Amino acid sequence: MTSNLLNHQIDDILETVLSDASGDVYMVNPSWDAIEEFVTVATEFDGDLPTVHMLADERTLKDVMDDFIVASNAADLIVEDALALRTLDQAPENSLLITDDRVVAVVHAGDRVGGLVTDDEEFVEAAVDSYASRWEDADAFNLRTPPISRVRETLSDEISTDAEGDFSAILNSLETARGDGDGLDEVTISLLVAAKNDALLYDISKWGEDVGIASKATFSRTKTKLEDMGLIDTEKVPIDVGRPRLRLKIGDERLQEADNGQLATVAQSILN
Repeated sequence: MTSNLLNHQIDDILETVLSDASGDVYMVNPSWDAIEEFVTVATEFDGDLPTVHMLADERTLKDVMDDFIVASNAADLIVEDALALRTLDQAPENSLLITDDRVVAVVHAGDRVGGLVTDDEEFVEAAVDSYASRWEDADAFNLRTPPISRVRETLSDEISTDAEGDFSAILNSLETARGDGDGLDEVTISLLVAAKNDALLYDISKWGEDVGIASKATFSRTKTKLEDMGLIDTEKVPIDVGRPRLRLKIGDERLQEADNGQLATVAQSILN
């Protein structure tokens, strides 16, 4: 990488920097889109990833990480030591990518993105020293979302392999999982998957709380909402001791007829 990266998309610039980096990378003041694209590029990266120290605006990080798909993949990268997140008190004017031998300023010009590169040794050394110092002083960003690999593994173990397959298929059919009108949230997806596989509410809500998706109370409230809207039904299952438990069932016939690729779309249309 010896020249400016012009007329590129942000994912191209990120992939080039990650491929060429010989040591740790500082990603400073990334935009919402750049954070999302980084998680996608890093998740799909073919090769050994450097550790990326992301210094970002706290509000921007919170907004981006409200999307379960982005956040759960970012959590996987953190577990793999490919990503660390801290927050900026004062953001620089530019978004920067800093490696051991280059500084790339990411510049947006309308719908075009450019990476303006310098490999001046003295300047690069000063930039690395400056942001290494800021990194040490920065507050860590607490990402509460569990890693997607752990979500899938525990769902398979504690509910069923079919439930895990359905969960993954629904996530793959979505662009976002926020529950804000643009996508289903992770609790709704979990309950729909449980209903499709005739799982108990107790089991799916205990799994969800244990893995860190949401509390049992949140699962219960969401179940009531979905039941009131006719998306799911419940039937009582007697147990030896205590109150009967509830088995979840798909309620709306449109959902019963939908495959995994359509389930999210149909559910979203009903919820809206």
